[in-house]
Amino acid sequence: MINIKGTKDYMIALESVAMTDIVLNMFIFFFISFSILYTFNPNKMTKLEINLPKAQSAVQLKGEEKIIISISKSGAYFINEEKVAAKDLKDALKRSAKGQRDASVLLRVDNLAKFSDVARALDVINELNIKRVSVATVKKDM
Repeated sequence: MINIKGTKDYMIALESVAMTDIVLNMFIFFFISFSILYTFNPNKMTKLEINLPKAQSAVQLKGEEKIIISISKSGAYFINEEKVAAKDLKDALKRSAKGQRDASVLLRVDNLAKFSDVARALDVINELNIKRVSVATVKKDM
């Protein structure tokens, strides 16, 4: 007597392995995709790159703490390394200067930034009646 066993159990095992493999591959794909999207998110700035203009008379500033306004070449505003929308620049600067009697501002502007972005920042500084403003530069090599 020959005992022939069906392949039904074998096929179920293969189908479950194939389904597990597909689910794991999808998990890996989405995990890597979201990791890349998070890493290269322009709103998540870990280091702000500003190429400062060069000046012959650049000096090292000393003294009290300053509010640093940075303007990137794309026109993005940052107050003390925190990204701020252009429409919220005045409110954010007012919050940063709160409690300081004689607030001082250090303006860091990229070489390739538009002057209209600089003018907007200077206008906000003027509206808040901040008198002590410095412009960051790099000492020019002779």
